[in-house]
Amino acid sequence: MLAWPESRLRLDFKDLLMTNAAMIMAGGSGTRLWPMSRNALPKQLVRFLGGQSLLEIAFNRLEGVVPAEHRYICAGRIHRDAILGSIAGIDASRFLAEPVGRDTVNAVGFGAAVIGRDDPDAVMAVLTADHIIEPVEEFAMLLSKGFELARKRPDALITFGITPTEPATGYGYLELGPRIKGAGAESGAFAIKQFREKPPIEDAREFFHAGPESYLWNSGMFIWHTRTLMNCLERYEPQTHAGLMEIRRDWGTDRQEGTIERIYPTLKKTSVDYAVMEPAGRDPAVEVLAIPMPLRWLDVGSWPSFAQTCPRDEQDNALAAEHVLLDTRRTLVASSDPAHTITAIGCQDMLIIHTPDATLVCPRDRAEEIKKLHAEVGNKIGEHLL
Repeated sequence: MLAWPESRLRLDFKDLLMTNAAMIMAGGSGTRLWPMSRNALPKQLVRFLGGQSLLEIAFNRLEGVVPAEHRYICAGRIHRDAILGSIAGIDASRFLAEPVGRDTVNAVGFGAAVIGRDDPDAVMAVLTADHIIEPVEEFAMLLSKGFELARKRPDALITFGITPTEPATGYGYLELGPRIKGAGAESGAFAIKQFREKPPIEDAREFFHAGPESYLWNSGMFIWHTRTLMNCLERYEPQTHAGLMEIRRDWGTDRQEGTIERIYPTLKKTSVDYAVMEPAGRDPAVEVLAIPMPLRWLDVGSWPSFAQTCPRDEQDNALAAEHVLLDTRRTLVASSDPAHTITAIGCQDMLIIHTPDATLVCPRDRAEEIKKLHAEVGNKIGEHLL
């Protein structure tokens, strides 16, 4: 457990509130959480977590570290009204509307361009709307330490690494180098030796058994000076940088929407890891660092992971609906209608998901095939169900 003196905590938060900024990426489609997640209301906006959405949870998780007026959300333009109407504390000036999805480097660069325009010295956190992170107080403490480290080492690109709890093959890994020394050493950060892609199970077991001082899961969360990020884009992806600088130039003017519409779809589609973090690891002008985040971190990207957020009965059924279950074990029951009752007899290791116009029944171990089913539903029934 992390413990700082209360007086130190108050002092750092007071200082940080001056210039901290954060952008939450909320552009995922969430097809593996169909039929609740739809094109018009994707998973990050569905209120299936105690009446809150993943995006609301991510936005509120920044309380005490980043003030509401410095929080930005980047998502598809088609979700603008839904997001502005559901997230208290966000307004249109801090909603970064993508006309089309162009992967994470462009969302990140879009945020850095806009935030850096308003404050050239801004330090920016990049976060996601896909995760449950607990305890929230410790997350806030580690995020604060990341902001402090970025100020002390302004040429650093900092990511957060999650302590692995199993030899997972669904996450990328950070291979760690030595612990940093000098300014910012109290953050507990490590140099990153290498970014490792989602590994086969044999490599995942090796990484897991090597321990968290050697390998961490890549969380996809970052902190850096906006200027440092834009300088890296200028060196590694000059065409992307040029397009984002055009958007930055016209942001807040009557040319804003037209420039975004013209430029954004032409930007090279790639991830921030490929476009920035990996080349930065070979760039002597930049430090690439990781702060370990030994917290509960759950990527709510599928129904089995959603089941981990639910209360359970004595038969290990995950419960998110009114229900009557007989001889049923290790099964998730969920409904978007609180008045609807799900009943089951003799089910084991199943997913049963109800919505008013579609119901999913699926073995838990075939949950990855929901993405394929989603496409079939669109082809055979119609896009109104997607």
